Amino acid sequence: MAKKIRIGIDLGGTKIEGRAFDADGHELDRLRVPTPRGDYEGTLSAIGDVATSLETRTGFKGVVGMGIPGTIVRATGLVKNANSTWLNGMPLERDLLKHTGREILCANDANCLAVSEATDGAAAGYPVVFGVILGTGCGGGVALNGHVHAGPNGLGGEWGHNPLPRPTEDEYPGPLCYCGHTNCMELWLSGSGVERDHLHVTGKDLRGPDIVAAAEAGDAEAEATMQRWENRVARGFASILNLLDPDAIVVGGGLSNLDRLYKNVPPMLPDLVFGGGAVDTPILKAVHGDASGVRGAAWLWPKEALE
Repeated sequence: MAKKIRIGIDLGGTKIEGRAFDADGHELDRLRVPTPRGDYEGTLSAIGDVATSLETRTGFKGVVGMGIPGTIVRATGLVKNANSTWLNGMPLERDLLKHTGREILCANDANCLAVSEATDGAAAGYPVVFGVILGTGCGGGVALNGHVHAGPNGLGGEWGHNPLPRPTEDEYPGPLCYCGHTNCMELWLSGSGVERDHLHVTGKDLRGPDIVAAAEAGDAEAEATMQRWENRVARGFASILNLLDPDAIVVGGGLSNLDRLYKNVPPMLPDLVFGGGAVDTPILKAVHGDASGVRGAAWLWPKEALE
């Protein structure tokens, strides 16, 4: 085992999850605590406590990386675009250093998923990986040769708050998003987006899993909802291909568990990308599932940091 372990932390809106890994990626321990919602100082303390507890329980010191529901602008060090709004405008990494006495590297949680899956997951060995989270929200991240590509503005891979490509008359101008713009892909491709669309079209207020189950049972309205969702996902993926043309797209989040996504979406892509023709980019299900974000956070530090 290396002289130090890797500790990954996932800072969520309702829970803070930490996991400890050895140098080969084997999980040693895990810990989950509630997020002190709306309490910035309490959040700093909870993060430090999780890291320290994992070190105590494993008996090893570690380097710590953390996935956050937003991004840090490198020019200012301030968090922006976090749906955990008490983080926005705060110098999170600097405050963690002051509060805990240790450097904690932070990255967007979707970027962490991309790094995790590019390191030892579904996209291992692919140089350019786009990671997609389809769950409560809709996020994206980029891993280049296994490393986060955040960009100077912290916007690398930002996808869910671009407008839905090629909207139909029924989709335009689209609903207003919390980000202040209309028709964001998150409003259509997330689990809540599926629920909102089903309610709008059918008048039936169903939870996402119930819509999926109804479609599987042969309900025509639910099946139509899922087909509209798949078409929108395909348009969203086509925008990624046109802009970045990654070697692989990896999907995480709750909706990534739908096998129909990998069957029905890829055949739509040739007609949606620029110039048409075959699309060879694989659409892959994240191997590490819900653990991808926390694993990717643990890999934000280079190997040399363990020595």
